[in-house]
Amino acid sequence: MTEAILLVGGKGTRLRPLTVHTPKPMVPAAGVPFLTHQLARAQAAGVDHIVLATSYLAEVFEPYFGDGSALGLSIEYVTEDEPLGTGGAIRNVASRLRSGPDEPVLIFNGDILTGLDIRALVDTHRTSGADVSLHLTRVDDPRAFGLVPTDAAGRVTAFLEKPQTPQEIVTDQINAGAYVFRRSVIDEIPAGRPVSVERETFPGLLARGAHLQGMVDSTYWLDLGTPAAFVRGSADLVLGRAPSPAVPGRCGDRLVLPTATVAPDAKLTGGTVVGEDAVVGAGARIAGSAILPGAVVEAGAVITDSLVGAGARIGARTILDGAVVGDGAVVGSDNELRSGARVWCGAALPAGAVRFSSDQ
Repeated sequence: MTEAILLVGGKGTRLRPLTVHTPKPMVPAAGVPFLTHQLARAQAAGVDHIVLATSYLAEVFEPYFGDGSALGLSIEYVTEDEPLGTGGAIRNVASRLRSGPDEPVLIFNGDILTGLDIRALVDTHRTSGADVSLHLTRVDDPRAFGLVPTDAAGRVTAFLEKPQTPQEIVTDQINAGAYVFRRSVIDEIPAGRPVSVERETFPGLLARGAHLQGMVDSTYWLDLGTPAAFVRGSADLVLGRAPSPAVPGRCGDRLVLPTATVAPDAKLTGGTVVGEDAVVGAGARIAGSAILPGAVVEAGAVITDSLVGAGARIGARTILDGAVVGDGAVVGSDNELRSGARVWCGAALPAGAVRFSSDQ
C-alpha cells in the first residue's frame, strides 16, 4: 500500500462553534489537530503518499502540514471550488494519484477516529479480488447510519440508508467510512458534479455486478461529528483507548502540553488535555475535557466533558458540564453551563448570568 485519499472538505456544521475559524480535521484532539492522528496512523500502516481533498477553509491545511515530510509522508492538496460530495471529491483528486489501474487506493473520511487495522483491510481487498472493500463496524443502534449487510463470505449484498423500523434493521453492520478502491473504479466516477459514494457509487457498482467486499473490524470507532463526540474522542486518545502514534506525550489521565501552566493544586482527570500556552488556575477541577491553546481557566472552576476554545476565558468558580465555549469567548465567574450549552466565538457572558437550580 502506498497511497491514500483523505476527505477533509466538510464544513463541520454540527461542530460549531468549534469550526467557525477552523476546519473540523484541524480542531485539536489530544494536543494536535485531529488530522495528525489519521496521517500518523496511515503512515504507520505503510502509506507514503496522501492526497488531501479540501474545501472549507482549505487554506489552513498546507501551511501546517507542508509537504508531509515531517510525518514521513508526501502530501498533496486539491481544493474543490464547489462541494462535490464524497464520490465527487474522490474523483476530483484522481489526477494526483500514482497507482496503476488495478492497484489499491485507501480512502478515509476526515472525521472518524478508529483503531482500524489498515493493513488487514488492504489484505482483505487483495485476497478477495474486490473492486471496492469497505471497513464495517457493528453498532447497538444503527438507525442513524447506513446498513451494509454481507453474505457468509463477506461480500456486500446491499446498502440500506438509515432504517427507521425494526423490519428494516436487517444487520448491525454499518459503513465505517474507510475504503480501498481499485484505482480504475475511481476513474469511472463522474467528474465535475456532486456524487455520493454511499447513495450513488456503491449501489451503482452493486447493480452492475461489481465485487464489493466488507471487512468487519470492531476495534475502537467514533464519528466525531458532534461536540460531545469530539470531546470524548480527544479524551480517549489521551487515555489510550483510541490508538494513535501522534499523541504528544504519554497516555494517561491527563496531557499537559509543555508551554501550558497548571496550578499545583488543580486536578486534571479523565483524559483531560491542556493545550499550548493555556493556563489553569488554583483549585480548578477538569475532567474529560479539552482546554485548547491559549485558553484560561480561572481559580475554582469545575469543567466536565467540555471543550474550551482557543484563547477563551472561563471565570472563577464557573461550572461547565457538557458545554462548548468557542474561540476567544469569555464566560464570567460564577456561571453554570450544562447539557450541550454552546457559547459562540468571541461572545462575552457576564458574571453570574446563567445558573441552574438544584432541581434542574
